[in-house]
Amino acid sequence: MAASNPAAAEQYDYEYIKKFTVMAIVWAVVGMAVGVYIASELAWPFLNFDIPYITFGRFRPVHTGAVIFGFGGSALFATSYYVVQRTCQARLWGGGLIPFTFWGWQAIIVLAALSYVTGYSQGREYAEMEWPIDLLIEVVWVAYLAIFVGTLMKRKQPHIYVANWFYVSFILATALLHTFNNIAVPVGLFTLKSYSLFSGAQDAMTQWWYGHNAVGFFLTAAFLGMMYYFVPKHAGRPVYSYRLSIVHFWALSFMYMWVGTHHLHWTALPDWASTLGATFSIMLLLPSWGGMINGIMTLSGAWDKLRTDYVMRFMIVALSFYGMSTFEGPLMSLKDVNALSHYTDWTVGHVHSGALGWVAMISFGSLYHMLPRLWNTRLYSEKLVGVHFWLATVGVLLYIVAMWISGISQGLMWRAFDDFGNLQYSFVESVEAMHPFYAMRAIGGMFFLSGMCVMAYNAYMTIRQGAREAGVAGRTAPAAA
Repeated sequence: MAASNPAAAEQYDYEYIKKFTVMAIVWAVVGMAVGVYIASELAWPFLNFDIPYITFGRFRPVHTGAVIFGFGGSALFATSYYVVQRTCQARLWGGGLIPFTFWGWQAIIVLAALSYVTGYSQGREYAEMEWPIDLLIEVVWVAYLAIFVGTLMKRKQPHIYVANWFYVSFILATALLHTFNNIAVPVGLFTLKSYSLFSGAQDAMTQWWYGHNAVGFFLTAAFLGMMYYFVPKHAGRPVYSYRLSIVHFWALSFMYMWVGTHHLHWTALPDWASTLGATFSIMLLLPSWGGMINGIMTLSGAWDKLRTDYVMRFMIVALSFYGMSTFEGPLMSLKDVNALSHYTDWTVGHVHSGALGWVAMISFGSLYHMLPRLWNTRLYSEKLVGVHFWLATVGVLLYIVAMWISGISQGLMWRAFDDFGNLQYSFVESVEAMHPFYAMRAIGGMFFLSGMCVMAYNAYMTIRQGAREAGVAGRTAPAAA
C-alpha cells in the first residue's frame, strides 16, 4: 500500500484522530479479552473465582461497554473526524473541544468500568451507568455534535457527501436516546444512587426504544457512514448508486425508531405496540438490503481486489454479515419465531453476528485503511492483515454457529412436554446440554481476540515505522534545503 501524500497531514487535523485510532484498538483488545473470560466462565465454572469484582454479573457490562463504546465509539470518533475533513476539504472546527471529546470519552469508559466492577449500576440493559457518568456523556456528546456540524458548515465543497448524513443522524439520534432513557432522579447529591422516572411496562418500553435504536443508530447508521466512505475509497470506485444511498438513509432513519417494541412480545406491553415494532422490523429489510447491495456492488469493475487485498475482504465480509444480520433480525421479530428464540442464546448469536461480523469487520477495514495515511507510511505487514482476517472470520463463525445451535436447542427443550403434559426437561438439563456449545463459543472468541492482538501488533509497528521515517525526513530536510 502506497504511503499517503505528506501535504494531507498539513491540510487536515489528524492529531486526535490518531489518538482515537490507537484507543479504538486498545479498547478492542481489553473488551474482547473480558468477553472471552466471561464466555469461559459459562463454559468452565471453575473460572468463577470468589472475587466479587470479576463475577459474570459485574464483568458482563464491562465487556459490552468496552467493545461498544470504547472500541466502537473511539473508531467512530476517529473515522467521522477523518471523513468529514476529507469530504468537506476543511480542517476540524472546534479548537479545544476536540481534545475534550477525546479525554472526556476515555474518562467515561474508565469510570463506567470502575462503577460496574464495584457494583454501582442501574441494572438496565445497555444503559447502566450511574447519573454523574450519564451527565458527562451528555456534555461530551454535545461537543462532538458541535465539532461535526461546525466542520460541515465551513466546508469548501457545496455538496454534503452521504457518509456525513449517516454520521450526523447517528450523533443526533444517540443524543436523543441517551437523554430520554436516562431521565433519573438522584437519591442525593453526594450518592451515585438514583431512580428512573419510568417504571413497569413504561420502563421496559423506554429501555427497548433506547436499546434497539442504540443498535440502529450507534451500531448501524454510524458504521454505514464508515462504509459509504471507506469502501468506495479503498476500492477506487464510485458508490454503485448514489440515489440508492439517499433512499437507504431516509428509509433507515425513519423506520428504525419504531422497532424496539419487538423485544417485548408476550409481555405486559399492549399487543398492538409490539406488533407495530414487528411490522416496522419487516419493512426495514428493504432499505437494509438495499444498502448492503449498494456497498457490495461498488466493487463492480474491481472484484480482482478481493484476491490480494485483505482490507477489502474485511469490508466485503462486513457487508455480507450486515445483510445476514438484517435478515435475521426481522425474522426474529415475528411473534411465532420470537416465542422460540427470545431469552435463548439465539439472540446472543444474532447480536454477535452483527457486532463481530458487521461492526468489528468494517471497523477493522476502515482502521487498516487509515493507519498508513495517518502516519504517512506503509502498513507494516500485509501478511499479518491476512492472518487477522482468517482468525476473525473463523472466530465469528464458530461463535454464531455455536449460539444458533444452543439457542434453538434451548427454545425446543424449554417448550417440550411429555405425554402427561409436564415439562420434559428441567432447566438444569437444558444448561447441561448447552455445555459443548458454550465451550465452542469461548474458543471462537479466543480466535477473534487472537486476531485483534495481531492487529494491535501490526498497528504498533506501523506507527513506529511512520514515526521513524518522519524523524529521518526531519533530519535530512535542512541538508536537502
